[in-house]
Amino acid sequence: MSDHEVLHVKGRVLVGPEDVRDELWCVDGRITFDRPAAEAVTVEGWALPGLVDAHCHVGLDRHGPVDEATSEKQALADRDAGTLLIRDAGSPSDTRWIDGREDLPKVIRAGRHIARTRRYIRNYAHEIEPVDLVAYVGREARRGDGWVKLVGDWIDREAGDLTACWPRPEVEAAIAEAHRLGARVTAHCFAEDSLRDLVEAGIDCIEHATGLTEETIPLFAERGVAIVPTLVNIATFPHLADGGQEKFPRWSAHMRRLHERRYDTVGAAFDAGVPVFVGTDAGGSLAHGLVAEEVEELTKAGIPPIEALAATTWGARAWLGRPSLEEGAPADLVVYGEDPRVDVRVLAAPRRVVVNGRVLA
Repeated sequence: MSDHEVLHVKGRVLVGPEDVRDELWCVDGRITFDRPAAEAVTVEGWALPGLVDAHCHVGLDRHGPVDEATSEKQALADRDAGTLLIRDAGSPSDTRWIDGREDLPKVIRAGRHIARTRRYIRNYAHEIEPVDLVAYVGREARRGDGWVKLVGDWIDREAGDLTACWPRPEVEAAIAEAHRLGARVTAHCFAEDSLRDLVEAGIDCIEHATGLTEETIPLFAERGVAIVPTLVNIATFPHLADGGQEKFPRWSAHMRRLHERRYDTVGAAFDAGVPVFVGTDAGGSLAHGLVAEEVEELTKAGIPPIEALAATTWGARAWLGRPSLEEGAPADLVVYGEDPRVDVRVLAAPRRVVVNGRVLA
């Protein structure tokens, strides 16, 4: 398609879980439900808002920052899988150039990870001590797109297990500073220990959240703190545990326990009313383009298919403050051959991917 062609999407347009329209048009990169006078190219099928990956790392691989050509390949892999909105949950690379590309997903950045000294993956994060936490959170809040990413726990080599990274007073002050600057805060957390302090300090979201328990799930629900489970990443825990068995047996056993109960943990959180959203954790050791697999994983945890679908479409976009299939919204949508509400595995085979009103995949 050229930039000037009008696109007509017809069939079943899923504006919301129950709000199904017969058609929409993409004119000048925007959605309209009013038939234009111009001739249109027609695409037929089941249309959804562009999928959301709420935990993704463009500009990062297992060794640290990557060049623009590699970042572009990552973004294209996500786009071709139907992911058209990314919350980049921490990256050391400057990916602002993506904002000028009409053919790539839209990105909401959380700046660079903020971790405790020698308590995270090398070359990923600002590695600091608690005395500097407020200053670094303020810096990343100003650099990001309304989010800041903390590393809430990591292996403590002296303890031989996962432990919390930040004292309560410092994390309270840091989250308050982010909120003062208009940013929300999320944190990487595998284990149990850091969760209560972070939630009571006012955090907005927890990544992974494998350490949720019967004691902390009600607290999350009461405070409305969201989780992004990244179950396709949690699937790697047994392999990680095997690698650390000899040196850190306590940590290895802990990681295996967290993995074994992963579906029960996510299901219990959802049943309690904790907001759950789709994220893949692509860009570290995982490939990009795994959004369909993560939605399917949520259903394995007992989340109903329509709710798992909402966690990567309407619900996720509302949570991130971005429009879905609305009059005048950017024409970012994915068309499928079958109804994804019936079987979420349909998401793995998009028929057409439309970005800013143009069919690109």
